[in-house]
Amino acid sequence: MNNQNSVDQSSYFFYQRPEYPRDCEEVRNQCSSGAASGVYLIKPDGYSEPFEIYCDNVNSEAWTVLLRRNDERLNFDRIWNEYRDGFGFLSQEFWIGNEKLSYLTNQKNYELRINITYADGSSCYVNYDLFRTTDDFGSYKITKLGQFSGNADDCLPVCDCSCQKTCANLSVCLNTCNADIACVCSDGFYLKGEDCVPLAECSTCEVDGATIPEGGFYVNSDCTSRADCLNGQLIWDVTYSCSANAVCESRNNIRQCYTDDVDCLDVYNDGFTSSDVYTINPTNWPGSAFQVYCNMSDGGGWTVFQRRVDGTVDFYRNWTSYKEGFGSFDHEHWLGNDKLYYLTNQKRYTIRIDLVNLDGDPYYAKYDYFRVNDENDNYRLSQVGLTVVLQMNVAAATLMPVIL
Repeated sequence: MNNQNSVDQSSYFFYQRPEYPRDCEEVRNQCSSGAASGVYLIKPDGYSEPFEIYCDNVNSEAWTVLLRRNDERLNFDRIWNEYRDGFGFLSQEFWIGNEKLSYLTNQKNYELRINITYADGSSCYVNYDLFRTTDDFGSYKITKLGQFSGNADDCLPVCDCSCQKTCANLSVCLNTCNADIACVCSDGFYLKGEDCVPLAECSTCEVDGATIPEGGFYVNSDCTSRADCLNGQLIWDVTYSCSANAVCESRNNIRQCYTDDVDCLDVYNDGFTSSDVYTINPTNWPGSAFQVYCNMSDGGGWTVFQRRVDGTVDFYRNWTSYKEGFGSFDHEHWLGNDKLYYLTNQKRYTIRIDLVNLDGDPYYAKYDYFRVNDENDNYRLSQVGLTVVLQMNVAAATLMPVIL
């Protein structure tokens, strides 16, 4: 009988957890029948821990969603750390976070898609065939942005640029065909500030049996007071009155102070030779005629658009204040970038800059050409001519049409 050594035989089973998918494309590939759109766990190469992401899986494509904005309920005015770490809710509005985005975009070559839906339901998208960002050390700067494609033409609202309507002028057509933005709101929508809204969102006010649209105004019979309709309420200005060169009358069923003068030179040529506040109405200006201070020295007709005297008016202002203007016309003020754009683009103007030093000595400089662009170009100074007169230590700035 042969002796046979007994040997213990055991079975060993090894289990290793599969790696997390690195993006939504790998989420979809892990499912034999694909994956529905929703929230999934991913872990990009090099990232310390897996995190949740929203995957948009449509038309056999898997998109890793970085940002979503729907109804602006979530505040996106955030500090650096919040944009680095991410914020919001994946099922609603959110930003994934710059740190996660950096790891995501540096593990493969990715395509970026941007989807836009307007208030009127129209939509469009644009694609870039390569997209990559740096890390925190590089301030998460975009380092790669590939070729552009998509249906961007669909982003333009369908509307008639020859008849743009606003909440402030419900029945008045504005011709925007020659504007930088040829078409603003599609049919059935009205421009309210910078937004396109349906008629129901155009607030109105009632006064003396008249209906005043949101942003519109009402002037009484003798033009001694004016009311503006803001958020459905009338805001009265009892200091409103017509200047010496304007008349109170109704034109196209709109009563207000009217003038045919487009600048202070027109006022001067009408026989008003005293420096004072007058009403002008520049060519193509979309609003009502407005007041300016006219300086009638040095040949007369200078339109003052800025004055600083004693520092009593704060000139440290935001964009809107400089756009609309501030201060008092007969003291320290800024006329407003919008008005300055329309003023300087109706004729060729020369600019005069006056200063007075601490000893009370006056100085000035003139440039023979001056023009600024509109808000779409950030009111950029587009033209400034040669110095035609310079007396040292060249604070008021004025405009005079150039006689060619």
